[in-house]
Amino acid sequence: MPRTLWNGAISFGLVNIPVGLYTAENRNSFDLDLLDKRTMAPVGFKRYNKETGKDVPWDNIVKGYEYQKGKYVVLTDQDFRRANIEATQTIDIVKFVEGSEITPIYFETPYYLAPQKRGEKGYALLRDILIDSRKFAVANIVIRTRQHVAALMPVGDLLVMNTLRYANEVRSAKNLEVPSRNRRTVRITEKEKEMSNRLVDGMSGKWNPKEFHDTYHEDLMALIEKRIKSGKTAAIDESEPKAKTRTEGRVIDLMALLKKSVESKVAHGQSAKKPRHAARAKRKAA
Repeated sequence: MPRTLWNGAISFGLVNIPVGLYTAENRNSFDLDLLDKRTMAPVGFKRYNKETGKDVPWDNIVKGYEYQKGKYVVLTDQDFRRANIEATQTIDIVKFVEGSEITPIYFETPYYLAPQKRGEKGYALLRDILIDSRKFAVANIVIRTRQHVAALMPVGDLLVMNTLRYANEVRSAKNLEVPSRNRRTVRITEKEKEMSNRLVDGMSGKWNPKEFHDTYHEDLMALIEKRIKSGKTAAIDESEPKAKTRTEGRVIDLMALLKKSVESKVAHGQSAKKPRHAARAKRKAA
């Protein structure tokens, strides 16, 4: 049984559903130690008193909020809960929204929710309501010392909670220069669009996350293994690797590249289907 990060309840009107919160992330970690390049000895960090210069053991370290220069209020884990005990124990649903209304840029960190004792029926009810309505539940939750806004959504039999970024945590894109959606303005031809649709159709398939893996991490480990086998583990090579030639500034024949891409997919056994919208148009004309 995985360890719960948080135990509390989903507050749904007057209904309270006891749940546990579990991390849904399983990131590949790539840990590096800091070394003194003269001796290859590890470099450590010290926790020390900035007034006396002496080391401070963990038992003597507390957290403090600086309210004036050099003056602090000491805060314990219990104080963080004491500030609002209900907020730290509740996933408080405040509204329901269409799932498509929350753009991906707001999603931050995923978590699993599982019912605790006597929470099974309420959990199943909320999950089924979200499935039937095709909506997400937007809620407030405090995790550790920070309040988050979050979206609860059904994924199969599970309820998944994804913390969301606040509006002020997302930078505005209004100053970025992007092409207009008017194809005439950027001079996209019908042939280019048709060939693009053929390429997209030829590369389309069902989403399977197991098809994807961290190839960069694998390449990095291969480089490390190569260094170990060669015995050059302490060699420092700061020369810049040669990158592939970039096409910036060149006039690109987009149609030729699209055609070549489609032909490449056909050569590798992927059928270049006719665009779905073109097939519909043909049937309509008939």
